[in-house]
This record gives sequence, C-alpha cells and structure tokens, in this order.
Amino acid sequence: MGVLSAPKRALAAIVIIGLFPTSITFSIGDRPVRKMRNTATALSSSCVAQEARSLNLFSTTPLLRSIPLSKLCHPHPVYLKLDLLQQSGSFKDRGMAHLCATVHKVYRANRKQQEGGTAFEGDGNDNARMKVISSSGGNAGLAVTTVARNIPDMDVSVVVPETTKAMVIEKLRSLGAEVTVHGANWNSADDLARRWVEEAKEGGGSAVYVSPFDNPLLWTGHSTVIDEIITQLLESPSSINLKMGAVLASVGGGGLLCGILEGIERNYFDGDAARANAVRGSKVVACETEGASSFAASFNANSSKPGASFRGKDELSMVSLDGITSVATSLGALKVTPAVIQRAHRHQERGEDTGSGDDVFSYVCTDREAVDACLKFSSDHRMLVEPACGASLAPLYSERLRSKLLGELRGDENSAIIVEVCGGSGVNLDLLQGWETQFLRDSA
Repeated sequence: MGVLSAPKRALAAIVIIGLFPTSITFSIGDRPVRKMRNTATALSSSCVAQEARSLNLFSTTPLLRSIPLSKLCHPHPVYLKLDLLQQSGSFKDRGMAHLCATVHKVYRANRKQQEGGTAFEGDGNDNARMKVISSSGGNAGLAVTTVARNIPDMDVSVVVPETTKAMVIEKLRSLGAEVTVHGANWNSADDLARRWVEEAKEGGGSAVYVSPFDNPLLWTGHSTVIDEIITQLLESPSSINLKMGAVLASVGGGGLLCGILEGIERNYFDGDAARANAVRGSKVVACETEGASSFAASFNANSSKPGASFRGKDELSMVSLDGITSVATSLGALKVTPAVIQRAHRHQERGEDTGSGDDVFSYVCTDREAVDACLKFSSDHRMLVEPACGASLAPLYSERLRSKLLGELRGDENSAIIVEVCGGSGVNLDLLQGWETQFLRDSA
C-alpha cells in the first residue's frame, strides 16, 4: 500500500472506506459479477469468515427437522435453520461479524503503519478508536452493535427510521449504540448515515459506513449459513443422501439472498463431490410480503432479458417501490441491491445450462399469511419471529403457496426443504397478539 500524504487520523478512514465501496461491482474477489460464472471458486467453504469465527462473533446455529412442517410437506422433510438464535436475534450477525472483523483488521494494520511498524494496542483514547455508522430498520443495527461490543476500540452509531419499534431502539441503546431516529423509511435513515460518514471523512475522522445489506463482505458472511446447512445435512444419519431441494429465505434489501446464492455457488464448485451434489438442482425461494416486495419487482422486470446475470448494475431494470405498506417493516428497502438480481439470474442460468434444475422463485405472501405463519410457528416450535421472518414460513403454512412449492419440487422426492429462520428482534407476545387481532380475527 503506497504512502498517503494525509493526516494520521485521516489515513485509516481513507484506506478503509476505499477498500469497501458502497457501489458494488464485484462478487467474490475483485472481479465484476457480470464477468463471473464460477465466482465461488475463489474461496473454499472451509475458510470463509474464519477471522470472525475465531473471535466468536457469530454462532453455528442448529438445523432442526420440523415434524409438523414435514407432515404438511410430505414427502419432503422440512428443516429449520435457526438463525434466530444468533446473539442479536437474527441472521445478520453472520455478515456483520465478517465485515466488522475485516475492517477492524485493516484499521489496526493502518494504525500500525502510522506508528512506524510497532504493534498497535488500543489505549482507549478517542483518536485510537474507530467508529462504524450504520442505517437499519432495527435488526442490522442490533447485529453490528452486538458484534462491535466484542471488538476492541470500535464504537457504533445507528440511524433508524421512525417506523422502528421503541423496544428495538431501547435494545440498541442498552447495548451501547448511539441511536438517531430519522426519516419515514430506511432509505431516509440511510441517506443521513452516509452523509455522516462523508462528513467524518472530510474532517479527518475514521468513520466507516456499514450498509445493512449492500456490501460483499456482508454477503460472504451470510454465505456461511449454506456451508453449515450442507455440513449438518451430510453429518446427520437421518438425512443420508438428502439434497437441498429448496431454500426459503426472506428478502429485504437482498443481503441474505446474495449470501445464500454465494454459498450455493461456492459449494457447487468447491471440488467436494458430496457438497456439490447436496446443492445441485436447488431451488431458492425469495420470500416477501405484499407492500414490501422490492425483490419481486426488480426480479420480474429483468426475467425476460437474456443474460441478466452478466449485465452491469446500470444495465439492469431496477424497480424502486413508492413506499413500504406492509407490517413486515424489517423488509422495508424500497429497492434491492442490483447484485441480488445478477446472482439470482446466474443461479437460474446455471440450471438451464447444466440441466440440473437450479432455479429461483419469487413468492409474495399477504400480511395475513405472514402473521398466520408466525402464530403457527410459535405454536408448533415455541419460538417467536416477526412477520418479516414469517414471510419465509408462509410458503409452508399457507395452503395456497405450499401447493405451488410442492408442485415445483414434484419428481424430486429425495430432497429437503430448508427454511432460513432469520429471526428478528421486533417481536414479543403483545405485538404478536396485536397482529393476530389486526390481521386474523377481524377477517375470520
């Protein structure tokens, strides 16, 4: 890295922000997505996010076979990947752990360079600390704050929209985050967070912008969920010879879905025949609610265009919603990252090119179906999830969507349905009962 003619305090900010641009033009490594077909060969599944794992910044979560849902979806066994058990309450710990561990490592290296090559140990003074600034509907903020508590000399500021529940804001502050409420939706909050980072950069500070979904480091961190699922399936005596027939995941801005597609692709080309076979032919189901279906809008707008996976982000037809009108406010990104559209179409194209059956489906449920899924899940498994997560359970609990999904899997009976139970902290018994009254009792 060349010597920069900049003040010492500015050096870390310039280098860190420059390494992780918010304009995403690569998938894994440093090659553009549109030029990559086998992007996942850059990393082996055994070495992904090792730094974050070694620091215990996120957890390996259980993969539970659901007896009630397996009965509903016979002959396909249903497995629940319980990422609601991550420390912050959602899957977002995975991506935030990998991102924060990486930027902190770069920060320390730059501090060491500034100090003339001597080892840098945080001394607690303000000049030695780094700050991450994130925008969030709640869950990403909780994840970055939870992770940062376990990283020396890292402070967190989170900007949340006015739709964020008071209980989530209270949790953020109790974990030590500096919280600012701003704007009617996440996009407005994100604009302020980005502006603060630019102002810090101009003033010689060391602030780092952390997107809740639009950063390749996040996606790689999220991809570890697929590595774990495959390992757990292969090691379970009850799932011998089972394949991942379908993976169901909720979509907000597209970060989780980017990670899932990255994990599938990496294991597909990893060189391990058993792991490749486990993911070959997998159907990825992107789950949203009406009123928050930004993925469906952009995915469908590009479905008729050949070679969508190789188009640059400026060549894609990206659709922005006018607003979020769903109860699933955690899915409240008006527009998804272009990378998720590229990756989804690449997954489809691989299935077409190889004849393996890999595919991506967009399922949009109603708020009523999402809430109903949350209630039935709580009864079946004694766990609470918010409606944003209920969107990924709705294709199993809703007869309308379940028949559609089982039709897609017809002829591939030796395959499992995996639900990424992404979690979310915006739920408690009172809220769940309120949603039941609002969406189910009044329409019964």
